[in-house]
Amino acid sequence: MSEFQVRSTIISRYAFTTVSCTMVNSGSEAREAVFEMQIPAAAFISNFTMSIGNKTYYGEVTAKEKKNSTDDKERHKKPPSPTEGRFILHYEELLQRRLGKYEYTVSIRPQQLVGRLRVEVNILENSGIVSLEVPPLRNSKQKGNGKAEGDVSPPPSTVIGHTKTLAKVTFNPSVVEQTRIARNGILGDFIIRYDVSRELSVGDVQILNGYFVHYFAPTDLPPLPKNVVFVLDSSASMVGTKLKQTKEALFTILQDLRPEDHFNIIGFSNRIKVWQQDRLVPVTPNNIRDAKKYIHNMSPTGGTNINEALQTGAKLLNDYIAQNDIDARSVSLIIFLTDGRPTVGETQSSKILSNTKEAIRDKFCLFTIGIGNDVDHKLLERMALENCGMTRLFQEDEDAASHLKGFYDEIGTPLLSDIRVDYPEDDVEQVTQNFFPNYFNGSEIIIAGKLINRTSDKLHVEVTASNSKKYILLKTDVAIDLLSRNDIRGVPGLEDGRGDNNYIERAWSYLTIKELLNSRLKSDDSQEKDSLMEKAKSMALAYNFVTPFTVLKMKEAGLHSEPPEEEFISPSTDGIGEKVQSLQGHRAPPGIRRGQDKQRIKISKTSADGDPHFVIDFPSSKFSVCFNIDGEPGDILRLVSDHKESAPAPPNGHKKHRTYFSTITILSNKPERSYLEITPKRVILDDGERLVLSCGRSAVVRSRSLEVSISAYSNITVTIRDSISFVILIHHYKKPAPHQRNHLGFYISNSKGLSSDSHGLLGQFLSHEIKLLEESLNTSRWEAGQNQREALKANPTNTLKVKGRLVPVVWKQRRIYNGQQEVDCWFAKNNADKLIDGNYKDYLASHPFDTGTSFGTINSL
Repeated sequence: MSEFQVRSTIISRYAFTTVSCTMVNSGSEAREAVFEMQIPAAAFISNFTMSIGNKTYYGEVTAKEKKNSTDDKERHKKPPSPTEGRFILHYEELLQRRLGKYEYTVSIRPQQLVGRLRVEVNILENSGIVSLEVPPLRNSKQKGNGKAEGDVSPPPSTVIGHTKTLAKVTFNPSVVEQTRIARNGILGDFIIRYDVSRELSVGDVQILNGYFVHYFAPTDLPPLPKNVVFVLDSSASMVGTKLKQTKEALFTILQDLRPEDHFNIIGFSNRIKVWQQDRLVPVTPNNIRDAKKYIHNMSPTGGTNINEALQTGAKLLNDYIAQNDIDARSVSLIIFLTDGRPTVGETQSSKILSNTKEAIRDKFCLFTIGIGNDVDHKLLERMALENCGMTRLFQEDEDAASHLKGFYDEIGTPLLSDIRVDYPEDDVEQVTQNFFPNYFNGSEIIIAGKLINRTSDKLHVEVTASNSKKYILLKTDVAIDLLSRNDIRGVPGLEDGRGDNNYIERAWSYLTIKELLNSRLKSDDSQEKDSLMEKAKSMALAYNFVTPFTVLKMKEAGLHSEPPEEEFISPSTDGIGEKVQSLQGHRAPPGIRRGQDKQRIKISKTSADGDPHFVIDFPSSKFSVCFNIDGEPGDILRLVSDHKESAPAPPNGHKKHRTYFSTITILSNKPERSYLEITPKRVILDDGERLVLSCGRSAVVRSRSLEVSISAYSNITVTIRDSISFVILIHHYKKPAPHQRNHLGFYISNSKGLSSDSHGLLGQFLSHEIKLLEESLNTSRWEAGQNQREALKANPTNTLKVKGRLVPVVWKQRRIYNGQQEVDCWFAKNNADKLIDGNYKDYLASHPFDTGTSFGTINSL
């Protein structure tokens, strides 16, 4: 082997890889040339060509005949000429996010020293690249939880460079450097791990030429409680290292269980042994200690009764769910591990599958792990697929302890349940799976589809997740501005040798074929299986993918044809500049839905907005009162307080002292404690669980007593027990003057649920009327509100009567609702002196949780 080169381009998680290998026969006699390449299990081969002597052969994807078989390896034997043979393999894959990282792996196994060995990987992520790392080369025994031990530096000769959205990684070891890695040639995997930046939103939706792909991986969510049953094979075949490593992994996993989790352990061979009969136990130090003792004492013996073990585990979990008042937000699951095939009890795979499905009844998920070469891979894979789980297979010579722990880490932190992603039916078609029972921390949900309405300039997206305590609705409109955002032909240095630039369409076809294959695997109906096979085959032929139903046939191109050239997408990191920055993820432009949202919001004039201006509306008196508070930067003001519910707002700003509301906090203690903090950028909701939302994305979150509705870039409506509503307006300045700051405005929409004892700068007026003294006007029998402008002009100074106090006021006009409405009001000077109870400093809170419960004494001032 004189040359081994791998060139790959990853565009928005979709990887195109080209492997080129040149072999030279320096002898006088013809020798067999073997090109062998391990590709990722999830990848599809898309092309293969070879040139041997003066002959060139190219691959053609065709429908697979029944007698043919395929493999993950491409192996071809042809008598070479005395000179050289060249092999070029193409494959594609959609990278999966696990443990918070995407992992791209290239198998480098020439098993000899190579004169020219080079790996080049180019990554383009329009969301922005974060946490890029290249660990040491990994051989098969080091696979597992993705965490390298000892030396964590990249392999020798590795060069890493990246901008905000582009990265280039090369591995180009000389022969001397190869010998330092392995004396007889490299044998390992070259790995790149990275993640992308994410907004607090519905995720990253990318659209190009009639296709879309949607990546959803929310962060800053509290973990959901787990109810987990570990079902572990302890048959005789587990003797030695396998059982020892399984025990070691379980010891670590038990330590990682959270206090709100519940668990049990089942060991099985030809007998079933349950640790705690008929129950799941809470996570306590004593229970963890006793569980470790039970696992330590497990001994390998007997056969493998897979059916009864799963039946026992499913019954245990079903009974626990039915008979106990469990947290309805919790996620229930079985983790099943075995190293063999069923040998005791029910041994027929089809019967075990139907029994398991009937026992679980879609109540929880089953995750399966297989160790060694004797395991029934298809049985474990189908059991997991039919019961909303995943499966992992590990070789006997690999580290089972790290495998098991790594797999548990992937599913050990559920964040959301019952996730549904919806798009308008009239706008999309052929959408891949859009309902997911669980979302685990560090993973990612991916949906793709085709656009029907090609004339629309936006795609509406809604993501919902629900449980007993909270209902979350996230929504946005994604701009369909295709050519300037996602078309790689618009970026210098990004070129596709095959002229196939729609990577989003390739990702959609890849996902669709994978789902068709999984659906066929789960089906028991022969006609349905045939139909799914034909659909998968048809799509694979259309997109040139080698699948279980298609095969790559080699055809001779003829004598003296040109040798094949590598075809790959090769982004350059030079000269990209602003063009690359334009590939940032979409944001819904301000104002797409703003007008509609504001029309739906009905709010009163009672508000605190600007720097800051207060307005109190008295509908029955048919006039409004206004005042200013000239506080200090950093002041926290009580706006409304009632029975320990408050909305203090710390201002932030600049004037002579021009101050604005930078944060508005709402604290409610009834019926359960809820804390809401709002800034111009984000909303933090904490009702025992912390949830962070972006103000730039429309969303609705509901819990038992609280609803928060975000209208992107416009306003936030907070409703408490359906009887109290506040609206917070978001003020953004595109080009702010030196004295301007992005800030918030506070408006009261519904105060019916507040008691007559409510207080605060605004709250004290909600249940009280103020009189405008008639004698202060030069008009007899004139009622406030009639011919008001004329009366005001004639009498610019008047008097209000507030709780027995006389307050001099002057007529003014104020603008509210982002300046869209003008309000006539009576203005009280000097920080609302005599208008409010006490003086404004009495309304200063020491911290956002200072609810001012002692303020009732102010009524006597």
